[in-house]
Amino acid sequence: MLALVLPILLALVAGASVVTQQVMNANLRGLIGSAAWSGFASYAIGLVCMLGLAVALRDPLPSAAVAARVPWWAWSGGALGALFIGLAIFLVPQLGAATFIALLVTGQMMASLALDHYGVLGLPRHGVDLPRLLGMAFLVAGVVLIRR
Repeated sequence: MLALVLPILLALVAGASVVTQQVMNANLRGLIGSAAWSGFASYAIGLVCMLGLAVALRDPLPSAAVAARVPWWAWSGGALGALFIGLAIFLVPQLGAATFIALLVTGQMMASLALDHYGVLGLPRHGVDLPRLLGMAFLVAGVVLIRR
C-alpha cells in the first residue's frame, strides 16, 4: 500500500513546492527590487542543492564522450526553467498563486497532450482522444472557476 501511496504523496509535495517556490521568488523580487536577481538566487541555491545531491549519491560527472553524444536540445531544460521562474516572479503577484498555478497546470496539460500526440522529443505517441479532450476542458473550466 505504501508503495502506491508514497509516489502520490511525493508528487503532491512537489506540486506544493512549485507554488511555494514561486511565491517566495516573487516576495524576494519585491524585497530586493529585481526579478533577475531573484531568479538568479533561486537557480544558484538550486545549483548548490543539486551539487550536494550528486555528491551524496556519488554520481560520476559524465565524460566528454557521453556529453558529446547528447543532442543539443537535451541540455536546454534549464533555459525553459529560467523562463518559467522569470514569468512566475512577475505573474504570481499579478494573478495570485491559485490562478497562476491553475493556468500553469492547464498550459502543462495542453503541451503534454500535443507532445504525446505527435511523439515530440522522443516520447512514444499517445493520441488525443475524447477522454483526454474532456480532461483538458475540465482544466480550462477549473481555471475559469478559480481565477479571482
